Amino acid sequence: MSTPHGLEIATLRPSRNRRASSYDRTGGNADWVSIAPGETLTLLDADGPGVIRHIWMTINCDDPLTKRNLILRAHWDGQEHPSVEAPVGDFFGNGWGLNYNFSSPWLACAPRSGKALVSYFPMPFFRHARITLENQSEYPVKSYYFYVDYDEVPSLPEETGLFHAWYNQELTSPDNPSGRENEWSLLHDYEVNPTDAHNYLWMDTTGQGQFLGVNAYYANPGPMWWGEGDDMFLIDGENWPGLHGTGSEDYFNQSWSPDERFDHPCFGTARIPGIDNDEPKWGWFGRTHCYRFHHLDPIRFQESLRASIEHGHANCLTMEMASVAYWYQTLPGKPFPALPTRDARKPRELPTVSDIHRWRDAFVTSHGGGSVWGSEGRR
Repeated sequence: MSTPHGLEIATLRPSRNRRASSYDRTGGNADWVSIAPGETLTLLDADGPGVIRHIWMTINCDDPLTKRNLILRAHWDGQEHPSVEAPVGDFFGNGWGLNYNFSSPWLACAPRSGKALVSYFPMPFFRHARITLENQSEYPVKSYYFYVDYDEVPSLPEETGLFHAWYNQELTSPDNPSGRENEWSLLHDYEVNPTDAHNYLWMDTTGQGQFLGVNAYYANPGPMWWGEGDDMFLIDGENWPGLHGTGSEDYFNQSWSPDERFDHPCFGTARIPGIDNDEPKWGWFGRTHCYRFHHLDPIRFQESLRASIEHGHANCLTMEMASVAYWYQTLPGKPFPALPTRDARKPRELPTVSDIHRWRDAFVTSHGGGSVWGSEGRR
């Protein structure tokens, strides 16, 4: 599908443009559909070969967690289990059911306030494509607008991989020998992590393909830096990662515990606590969204790929982590683990100033009371 001299945009091809959308079939202006609680709407049901080029949607629903409670799925070529399964917000680049602007070459949450959800990932299919949206909310979607633009093509190259995306989440805990949150070796010397077994998992698949990136959502319940975790990629059954990183911000092409918004076509930080939102600014406390896309440096695998990252150095931190990983591969793909339930996907409330006062009271009490300042526990 590639062309010489970067002429893809100018190359004429024998294809036909098609669109599935929510337009008003009567010719009126009610260009939307509604989705009842528990209902699954089919966005696209098309025979191939073809390539989906563009998806746009926007949602009107009273559920404050609409973007976590609507589930996007895609099935290619009659495979029974989905190749795409994720909450709609997390897939497009808005975590925790929130609304905020996000911009990248492949995905966007566009104005107003991140409520326009856009994908430019090419999604080819040989024989058939089916895309659905399930309403797992208790609220009806009062109006849902969408486009799915695709090309009917005479054929696809035999080596074409099919698009995959998987949502994961985990409330991590210190999986280090001491069982203590020991970031920046504040409590004792750093521990070591000789395996990826306790890492947070981005994706794990079999087949031939290439990893295209991840949207990563970190909810940090304390003010300590969360990003000392190393990324690890085990390719084709490796026992030790052939690609081993040096820290979370390093994988996201940043440095020195960044705490600012940054948007690049390949990487960035789309959300920072206390910047353009109402979260407090207490160190690195709160909800941070980082992204990395590998369209210029894909991670290729011939048989399998397991991609993961530590939650703090040697997996020493408790965090609420979520992610959507994106890749292309051959079918059949490995079935995804069961999607977490709606209740399990509900983001935990962040600690408040009252909680922090209680933490201080416990510290003061443990040091005998009186005029305890708070720094007495330093080594």
